[in-house]
Amino acid sequence: MTAIAIIGGTGLTRLEGLEISRREVCYTPYGEPSGPLLHGKLSGREAVFLARHGPSHRIPPQRVNYRANLWALKSIGVQAIVAVSTVGGIRADMAPGRIVIPDQIVDYTSGRDNTFFNDQSVVHVEFTEPYDAGLRARLLAAGREAVVELLDGGVYAAMQGPRLETAAEINRLETDGCDMVGMTGMPEAVLARELELPYAVCAVVLNRAAGRGGGDIHTEITQSLARGIEQVRDLLRALLPILAENQDGPE
Repeated sequence: MTAIAIIGGTGLTRLEGLEISRREVCYTPYGEPSGPLLHGKLSGREAVFLARHGPSHRIPPQRVNYRANLWALKSIGVQAIVAVSTVGGIRADMAPGRIVIPDQIVDYTSGRDNTFFNDQSVVHVEFTEPYDAGLRARLLAAGREAVVELLDGGVYAAMQGPRLETAAEINRLETDGCDMVGMTGMPEAVLARELELPYAVCAVVLNRAAGRGGGDIHTEITQSLARGIEQVRDLLRALLPILAENQDGPE
């Protein structure tokens, strides 16, 4: 298959182990992406890396140019995207340090450019299952290969940010059926679907969501980030050979 793209979130502004062959600056009809596309090889397999918040992590979640990011990746021939996101855990088993492969999402964001179809005839994109089943399955297989324990499934609540949530908001999210909370899950997922790009998320739980833990949230984030991102790197290194064995790409 053609290169997979990895979108890195908080803590993953660069991908250790990626043997970079070139940096590509892209211009799109929607403006500039968050940063250059880094082409290279990971585990001997072709990959492209993009830092969602920019190389210096200066772009807040509500200001990310999601359309430019996704359009740029599509334009260079990428055939699948794994997005790395950090989240707060709402569900009891989603403790700091856990890695989750969500299967559903609820969008609570507002004011973001969330479609490529603003100036065309009405297009209702099928979004019942927001994440690609085949790509999710291969992420889970990569977890087994890398001996990284993954939680299979969960509902991602996409919040506007950049502030963290109140305890009452987390109570509401739990009532709505959400298991984890983040700020970058939408519109990234739906834009990938509009471009017919298989897309899945690797969610790193950094902290208990507001009102769910007894400690300081920022302390939990600091303590969990390095270990969580290292597990993600192990997972991605195992994923690339698995994808290469399936030349037809994710189903």
